[in-house]
Amino acid sequence: MNGHPGGPEHTAHMLDLAALPAGARVLDMGAGAGEALSLMRERGLSAEGIDLQPRSSLVRQGNMHCTGEADAVYDAVFSQCAFWCSGDPDAACREAWRVLKPGGLLIMSDVFFAEPVFPGFTVLREEDLTTLWREYYLEALWREETEPVCLPRGRCTYRIVLARKEQTANGSV
Repeated sequence: MNGHPGGPEHTAHMLDLAALPAGARVLDMGAGAGEALSLMRERGLSAEGIDLQPRSSLVRQGNMHCTGEADAVYDAVFSQCAFWCSGDPDAACREAWRVLKPGGLLIMSDVFFAEPVFPGFTVLREEDLTTLWREYYLEALWREETEPVCLPRGRCTYRIVLARKEQTANGSV
């Protein structure tokens, strides 16, 4: 089982939507074993990845709520199935905004339990892939590759979001 719904094809689709130029500097927040990093590097991107528990030498240990990176240094922040798992998706979004250059892209897919809000970003594209996520999660449960998680009550969706960082008048979110 891949670390996220849709596997490498899903990752490639997200990168295609972003259309980043070769050499663009990308931070993968919640990079896990680094599969997305490998794909980004194959495409000529300057990709780095952080995770609380890195599962390969491609990924360094880091917290997506406080990366330790300087302000406005990345052209894009990429994340698959990690903001919600971080325990504080709003903090992860604020950190992504902080490390992105003005006009930088947030490229993410994740579960949402309410209508997503991205302060300081303009959403350029959203795709609802809830059916794909349900199939992925049920298959993982069936194969005993994951434990059931306690999900908040209410409607759950799984989406791809592509958003651009906007600069506010005072330079903050």
